[in-house]
Parts: sequence; C-alpha cells; structure tokens
Amino acid sequence: MRATEFDMTRTHEIRPDLDEGIDRKVLAQLRARFMALNEGRMARAVEGLTPRQQSVLTLLPLFFHVNHPLLPGYVSGSTPAGLSNFEPDTQALAEAQRLTRSFSYKPRHGNPPRPIHGLFLMGSLGTLAQADQSDMDVWVCHAADLSESELAELRKKCQLLEAWALTMGAEAHFFLIEPTRFVLGERDTQLSSDDCGTTQHYLLLDEFYRTAIWLAGRTPIWWLVPVYEETHYAEFTHTLISKRFIRADETLDLGHLARIPPGEFIGAGLWQLFKGIESPYKSVLKLLLTEVYASEHPNVHCLSLRFKRAVFANQMDLDELDPYIVVYRRIEEYLKARHEPERLELVRRALYLKVNRKLSAGQRTTSWQRLLLERLAHEWGWDQRQLTLLDSRSQWKVRQVASERRALVSELNYSYRFLTQFARTEQTVSLINKRDLNVLGRRLYAAFERKAGKVEFINPGIAPDLAEDTLTLVQSPNRKEPGQHHWGLYNGNLTALEWEHFAPIKRSRDLLEMLTWCHRNGVIDSSTRLALHPGTSDMTEFELFNLLGSLQQTIALPLASVDEDRLLRSAVPEEVLLLINVGVDPLKHHRDLNILMTTERTDSLSYAGVRDNLVLTLDQVTLNSWNEVMVSRYDGPHALLDCLRDYLNQLPPDHLPRLRVRCFCHNRAQFIAQRVEEIFDTAQNLLLGQGNHRYLLQVQQHYHVMELMPGQATHVSLPTQDALIAYLSEELASYSPLHLDAMALEDHDLALLLPMGQADSVQVFYRVNEGFAELYVLDEFNALWQQRLPFHDEQSLLAPLQRFLQSIIYRRDALSPLDPQEPLGAVHILYYQLLPAGSGRARGIEPRPAPLNPA
Repeated sequence: MRATEFDMTRTHEIRPDLDEGIDRKVLAQLRARFMALNEGRMARAVEGLTPRQQSVLTLLPLFFHVNHPLLPGYVSGSTPAGLSNFEPDTQALAEAQRLTRSFSYKPRHGNPPRPIHGLFLMGSLGTLAQADQSDMDVWVCHAADLSESELAELRKKCQLLEAWALTMGAEAHFFLIEPTRFVLGERDTQLSSDDCGTTQHYLLLDEFYRTAIWLAGRTPIWWLVPVYEETHYAEFTHTLISKRFIRADETLDLGHLARIPPGEFIGAGLWQLFKGIESPYKSVLKLLLTEVYASEHPNVHCLSLRFKRAVFANQMDLDELDPYIVVYRRIEEYLKARHEPERLELVRRALYLKVNRKLSAGQRTTSWQRLLLERLAHEWGWDQRQLTLLDSRSQWKVRQVASERRALVSELNYSYRFLTQFARTEQTVSLINKRDLNVLGRRLYAAFERKAGKVEFINPGIAPDLAEDTLTLVQSPNRKEPGQHHWGLYNGNLTALEWEHFAPIKRSRDLLEMLTWCHRNGVIDSSTRLALHPGTSDMTEFELFNLLGSLQQTIALPLASVDEDRLLRSAVPEEVLLLINVGVDPLKHHRDLNILMTTERTDSLSYAGVRDNLVLTLDQVTLNSWNEVMVSRYDGPHALLDCLRDYLNQLPPDHLPRLRVRCFCHNRAQFIAQRVEEIFDTAQNLLLGQGNHRYLLQVQQHYHVMELMPGQATHVSLPTQDALIAYLSEELASYSPLHLDAMALEDHDLALLLPMGQADSVQVFYRVNEGFAELYVLDEFNALWQQRLPFHDEQSLLAPLQRFLQSIIYRRDALSPLDPQEPLGAVHILYYQLLPAGSGRARGIEPRPAPLNPA
C-alpha cells in the first residue's frame, strides 16, 4: 500500500464548531478520513503477514461475534458474544468454513445485545517497524454491565484464542477494556506486552489513539473532537450524542488528552530506563519522546493531537503519519532546536536498527518499509559505509560495541538526570517514584558506573555476540613503566613476530583482569581458540584453560536479573573466586636449579627446610548481589593476609558468599589451594562467631595476627617471635580468644598453651628446664605475661605468684563499683605444667593444684 493511494479528493480542512452548528455529513466525512487511514495501515499490516497470520486478523471479529462449539475460543453458550455494528463479510465466512467445514453463520434477528463494543490492534503491525515476529496486542472493549462470571468466561475465551493464534504462527495477546472504568484510570491488568501498569494511563492512551488499528465494532468518539475542543471534550461529546449528531452505539469513549499529569513522564521514563539498561536501542526513542513531553509541560501537545490535527487538515500521507515516523519527526524537531546533533544521530541509528531492513544489501522485492527507510537514510546523508556498518551489527565485536556503548550510556545517564531534575522541579515525587528513582539510580550505577577493580560490561544489548573465533594473549614489557609487564589481547592467531604490528583489542596489567573481562563480555566462549605468548610469566595453556573454566563456573552467564529488594540493600559478595599464583611457579628457582625437593615440612606457608611461602599472589574475582564483577590482585610479602583482611571486611553479617579457591600453578597446586581455603574458612567462622577473636598465622618465619572484631578485620604483622610475644603481652580491655593456626609456632611451648586461654581465669603454665622454670601467665582477658625464674621446687616457684595474683583480684573486686545489673564474675587461678621437663619440644600439659599458702 503506497502512501498516496487513498488520498481524499476533498483537500479542505474540517473545522467543526458547535456554535455554528455541525453538519452530520461533515462528521461522516471526518470518520471516513480516519477509516481510510485505518484501511491503509491495515493493508500494510496484512502485507507483512503470512497467509495463516492474515487469517487470524480476518477471523477475530467473527469469533467475538458468535459462540459456536466448533470455532476456536468456544467456552460455553453463555460467553458474552456479539460485536457492535458488525456483520461478517464473505471472506471471513469462507475462512471460518475452511477452518470448520460444518460451520454456518446465522445472522441474529431482532436487536440482541452486543456486549463486545470494539476490537483494536496495538503494537508495531502496520508500522515501519513491523517484523516477522511482531505481536498482535488486541484491545477487546466490552459493555459495563458484564457480571463477574461473564467476564471470567470472556477471559477464558481470550486465552483459548491466544492458544489458537499460536497454532497459526501468530503471537496474540488480548486485553479486556471496559471504557467507563478505563476513563477513570481503573483497569485489571497490563494493557500491552510493553506495559508498566497504571502509572502511565494518559501516555498509553496517547499511544493508542495514534497507533491503534480498528478491527471491528464502534469507533472512538475522540476522532470527532477537534484538537481546539480537547479541553472541552466532555461538553463536546455530550452535545454530539444528546443532539443526535451521532448515535450512542456508533462510538466508544476512552477519554481525552487535554492534560497529562507530570507524574506520568517520570513513570514512563523510569520504565524505559529500566528496560534500556538491557536493550538500550529499543528504549532510546521512547525515552526521548518522554523528555520532549516533559520539556513541554504543562502545555504538552502530545503526538496523538498532532496526528488528529493532520487528519482534520486532510494531510493524509501514510508515511508521514506512520507511528514511528511521527515519533522520530518530533524528536528531530526537539534535538535540532537544542543543537544536539550527536544525540540526533543516536536516535537515527536506534530507529534504523529497530526497523531492521538492511539497506546495504540488494533486495529482489522492495517493501514500502524499505522505500521509506531509504528516503530517510538519504535525507540524513548516510553513505554506503555507514549503512554497511549498521547492517553488520550482528558481527560487531569489541571495538565497535565499546564506542556505541559510550553514546548509549551517556544517553541513559542524561535521561536519568533529566528525570530526577524534572521530578524535583515539579515536586511530583510520590513515595513510589522516590523508591523507583532510587532503585533505578542504583541499577544504572551497577550496570555502567566505572570504578577501580570493576569489570566493565560493554555490551548491554548492542550486538548479539562478541565471541571471537581466535585470539592471541601476549605478555610483554610495559614501555610506560620500566620493569613492569602487561598483557595484550589480539585478534587472530599471531606469532611472536607478528603481534607487535597489530593494535590490541585490550590491555591489562594483570592476566586475570583481562580474562574476567573477556568472559563477562562473551569475547571468549567455549569455542574460542587461544594462542599464548607467556613472556616472562610461567603461564601455561593448561593453566589458562583451567582459569577460564573456573571463571565460567563462578560467573555463570547469562546472569540472572537483579530484583528491587537487592538493589534497595547494599551490594554484598555472592560468588568469590580466589586464584592463587596465576602465571607464577612458586618453586621456579628450585626447578631452574634442577633441585628435587623431598621434605617432611609440606606446609604451603612454610615449605621445606628453607621455609618457603608458596602463596605468592592471589587474584580475587567477586560477583556481587548487584551483578557487578570485581577483580583485585594481591602480591608482595603480605599478599595472603591483605587478601584475607579485605575478604572478611566485605562479608555481610548474615550471608556468606560461595567461596571457591583454585590453584593451577606448576608445583603443589592442589595443596596450596586447600591450605588457603582452610585459612579463609577458619577466619570467616571466627569472625561470624562474634567473639572478638584473634587468629594467629605463621608465614615463613614471620607471624601475623588477624584481629576479628565484628564488622572489622585488621591485620597485625610481627616479623619475629619476640615481636609476637610483645604483642601478646599487651594489655587487653576485654576477653579476646586467640585461635592458633595448626602450623603456627609448631616447636614452641606457646603452641600448646595459647589455645587454652579462657575467660574469667588466670592461668599459670610452667616448664622446668635445668634449674630454671619458664613461667607463662594468661590473664582473665587472655593477655600473656612471660618470665624465666630460678627453680628449686614448685612451692617456692608458685606460692609467691599465688599470693600476688590473689591480692590483685581482691583489689579489683574492692575497687569495682557494685552494679547489680553486671556483677563481676569470679576469677579462678589455675595451674598447669608443660611436660616433659627439659629443652625439647613440649608434648603435653597437665593441670596442677594451686600451691598452699604458707601461714
């Protein structure tokens, strides 16, 4: 159907005026214009459908007009049926008989009720953007006096018709509308496949009036109200009916568009932004239209009024009245007036991609959509290169997607700021809008905000697949930072001599940051072949393959969408992957010297006689509850403890993430991973135990204490045993349990006695060694006191100590205020001997009685 095929012969503008009297012929002529336009759109819709899909549109009015057991959608004889002003034509009856041979239509005699008032088709059918998979959203307008049981039957009929349409290759959705309730803003369900609820009543009505195709039944009375009478809509329509210019059963009334409440722009903008985070191209046009309307507020001249004015003026060009062209033209006007050519180009790209007709490829048949799009592309000055680029979107890879993402993210962020500002200016922020704005701000932040360590997601619905067939990973010296190295990612399978002549897709200081980015963005998938040039690293293909497998396991794509409840709370870790010694062999120097190590000392933190620490680097990958992916790397002498501290400080009190610890390095990988996992498990259990714990670890000959206060973990590094004892001897304000790692202080007496500390007890430990005794005291708060004294016998060693300790306890009790709410607990003095005597390793501890105080 071409744009000019149905132009009316009468070219004058129709301007009905109540005061001057209205001619029924003029109203009939006006209705005929809308019907002619409707016919043109319907012809366009049908042109893009298969014969079976065309049958669905042809038969729907008949199925709502009659109840027949042999026809699709039949529920019972009492289901509301009968369509206003409808009699099936021969085509519909022939189609029905093809479907059910024994069906014969019997016209209704007399004047039976016709509770179905009108059928209208919404969506992109008949528009520039119609596609093979376009839905049929059908509004079924019905009488106000249907009972609950009749409505239930009508709903059931709609469900059966949806199922039947699917068998015909059409995805149909039916929405029941009772016009008087609809005008009041009351409705039961969403009213389109792209509906966000009741917050956008007028914007939905605006879309309905300028896009809906009438299928059968009554026509909207809105058609007959001139734009200059929109503010007197009720009065004008009342006059039309009461003075019998039109019959009441000819039209239905869904309301007017004299005013759109500002809250609707916020609601619409929020909804489109929400959708735009995952499908930005689809949302750009609607977001900008919302911005146009909001910028006109309070004198919004919505597009349906422009559309109506064009029909009244007999400007009946089907192309220029196409719903998508109408939207585009208004946005174009707005952005040109604001001198924003970059935004306008983005809108043009969004429209072109939405229409999805590839102009760079030759076509044997030329559809009206293609001709219209060619006209637009010519008007925009697009050359073949631009068209070829857009048409190859399905092949877009990282570079093109990254540049397009910048424009889209900038647009989405601009829209969010605009909406927030509009909400403040209009003071229309209801509680629901406030909450929605808050959630949306966080959604945008999670999706697009850049911050240290966060892996950027570059493909929010821009291209279908970024996966590369072949990639080359190269470690090379970093010229900007002498002595440092970085990793480059290159297209194709490049040799060591070739890669230098190409620009990398991406560079990263650390390999795991690069691999996580590749996985999150789908650049590497299970079919990608990788070439590796490890440089000075110890990276192997085996390790590389396993690293990618671990990432796929931890960050399972596609990620589930984040619900509002999670966004209203702070982001917390959900999945944590720790990768130890990525590209590092901790025993490389032994391997280079060809030393085969056999040792009983197998602890990964203090390995063999030289006490090597085999945990040299840690890469932590975290997926949080907002779907942000973070990568952090730890190296240096305190790598393990720094990583542990940061991990513990990220833990929420009520929810542990799933922790995976992996190691794929050349030597002792499994033991290293197991050891680190044990340490992390122990530390997080102590932290969650809420006991003000300290956790003592030994790495090589150095000591480390994690102080685990609820909500905060800190790390104290102690280079020597003397420094450790000085730390343990510091006065404490309250009881603090000390947990020893199984491998810490393994040959020292302290390894036996420190774990025995208990609250409300002063514990005295002694060990006799050739005329001397090593004396250790743990006070009631678990602070340590240590001294070496001459030894004669136990009584002379311990009795003075017993008297001293008792006097301190008496003094404490005497000086403490009497608080019945918190009485002081009794402090017990307990004695233990470490055995055997002598200088070797102590094997056990035995309790001893308190010394007798001499009289």
